[in-house]
Amino acid sequence: MTPGEDSGTGVLDLVDEHLDDIRARLTDEQYQLLLTRLRALAGTPPDDPRAVVRAFQAVRLCLVSLPFDHPVREVLDSVRLAGTASVSAPVVLRTQDLLARLTAGPPRPPDTAAIIAAAERRLLHAPALSAAEVRTRYRGSAPPPELIRFADAELGDRYPEFQFKPGGGAPYGVVLEVNRVLLADADPWGAADWWLSGNAWLGGGPPAALLGIRPDRELVGAAVALVEGD
Repeated sequence: MTPGEDSGTGVLDLVDEHLDDIRARLTDEQYQLLLTRLRALAGTPPDDPRAVVRAFQAVRLCLVSLPFDHPVREVLDSVRLAGTASVSAPVVLRTQDLLARLTAGPPRPPDTAAIIAAAERRLLHAPALSAAEVRTRYRGSAPPPELIRFADAELGDRYPEFQFKPGGGAPYGVVLEVNRVLLADADPWGAADWWLSGNAWLGGGPPAALLGIRPDRELVGAAVALVEGD
């Protein structure tokens, strides 16, 4: 699939075509997250290309758990995200059409907000550092914005621990690089899910478990393959 009009809308066409199969392969939590991301994309101003790119990337992150040989996943990995910027209106309109068909069908399951909250709680259960602990590592200075940061009403800001080298070290350079690719400043939950979930590009294991084991270029390549489809 080539960049441009056929890229973003083409992915959405395939999602529409294989929707029942996608629903069967995703957990309830994953499927509700996908619907939420689609709604966000449908509500994005079509004249704001950067916002459309961010919203479309969030949809892609919800589909990355599909099997590597799934038709949607195969096309997903071939699309350059940058191509959607020039066709913002078609991508948004196609998403609106898709959602109209979804809402016209049988009622969809339960409380989306509760399912999203459950997904966020799962990520919050991963080992993390407090804001104070991170500031100590930076001698009181603000940590880099590329770090994944969760705002938690009860615990305060939390920084997933996998981002940092063992023994009180600074963040891995490759983590900051990958987080920039994944736009972690805009979608920390999606970026954390990428790091902490299985990844077919990297042999099925979570990328966070491969820090310091697999070459940095492989981790960056797996993130770029998702975002840009190189």
